[in-house]
Amino acid sequence: MILFLPNAQFLSEVSRAVEIARALRARGVPVAFGTRGGRYAHLVEAAGFTATPLDPAVTPETESAFLDAILSMGPRTSRDFFTDDELRTAVDAEVALIERLGAHLVVTGFCLSAYLSTRVAGVPLATDHGGSFVPPVLAHRLCPAPVNPPDPNLARLPLRVRRWVANRAPALVTGPVEQLNRHARERGVEPLPGMLGLMCGDLTLVTDLPETLGLSARDLERWRPRRPFRVRRGTTFRYTGPLYARLDLPVPPEVDAALGGDEPVVYVALTSVSEAFLRTVVTSARSGRYRLVVAAGGHDVGDLADDRTVVAGVLPSHLVMPRAAAAVVMGGQGSVQTALASGTPFVGLPYHGEQELNVAEAERLGTALRMSPDEAGTASLGEALARLVGEPGFAAAATSVAATYAGVDGGATAADVIVDWLRTRGTTVEPTGAQRSGRPAAASS
Repeated sequence: MILFLPNAQFLSEVSRAVEIARALRARGVPVAFGTRGGRYAHLVEAAGFTATPLDPAVTPETESAFLDAILSMGPRTSRDFFTDDELRTAVDAEVALIERLGAHLVVTGFCLSAYLSTRVAGVPLATDHGGSFVPPVLAHRLCPAPVNPPDPNLARLPLRVRRWVANRAPALVTGPVEQLNRHARERGVEPLPGMLGLMCGDLTLVTDLPETLGLSARDLERWRPRRPFRVRRGTTFRYTGPLYARLDLPVPPEVDAALGGDEPVVYVALTSVSEAFLRTVVTSARSGRYRLVVAAGGHDVGDLADDRTVVAGVLPSHLVMPRAAAAVVMGGQGSVQTALASGTPFVGLPYHGEQELNVAEAERLGTALRMSPDEAGTASLGEALARLVGEPGFAAAATSVAATYAGVDGGATAADVIVDWLRTRGTTVEPTGAQRSGRPAAASS
């Protein structure tokens, strides 16, 4: 049994979990989901899976507080992601579900309580949310100098120094794990060494390709943790290829009509952002000679619609992106890879290091322009979109990358990696209906 515990506040978390679960189910491997809820939790059942509701259920207020905590992550201090009682309750609920199902492995993204519950329950943890922002990549200095540095003073440093800081500083950040480690000590389980520990499980799925990221599979798999890049002892890193959302949703008629018109379309697909920021981006982006399609997610911004702007809710981006001339995304790997697979140039507005890396990878491949979110409300956004729509080199580069992605099934590869990794640990996950092989092997420590 493979148990998925996605953080359903984030579309990328749910979509990746669904893709891997589908592939495991196709191989006859039993899977299950648990979730505390969130704005995208309904997509689990829409994909044909049943999710066990877990306590404490999230609310719009706790979702907002969690996002604020992510944005506050600093070198030594950070806001707590939960109240202490919320975290205790979440861990207890997850442990109970793991034990009731007899789970052999838990797969999660940024569901932080899972880092504790899996240790308490004695089962291994696989993660997929770090994307390419994992210790081997940073150790090989592949992260770019940020366009949105956490400290504005960093912008005054020489380029080579800023790049060195971008690759080394994340390994020194401990603030985000302070609350988890208080509870780890309370439970008598292994604490996390720092923020990079939140990017890795016992099995870390790197959802990228060696030829686009620039790090060979050999270098990824042979890398071993050492200071300052400390993670869980025994952590295994494996490539899966791109893994992004293919939501089983229709394209609304008004969106289809806009995409089928004579004018180029810019697709604004910003998930997990504030309503105010979304409004700022739409206002700046619609100044050009193109139409806009806006995926508003859970935000009520219908008033932004006009004769050149179509506003919808959650959209199947893998169907919309290929028909757009350009896109605007934050820089999460899911949206970046959807654009790359679609052959669609884009503007990336990265908030943090993981998004900086994703957009910089596409920028290096010639398919994207990276700018600070602070520029989203200026003329720079419109100018960047005009370049993407008007200069054919961007579309040509995007088409080339899409050809590299063609035929790569990240979900299927991730499923194979999971099954093979468990087998090497002496655990065989038998098909649904078969007699399971007993308790899973304990997580390495």
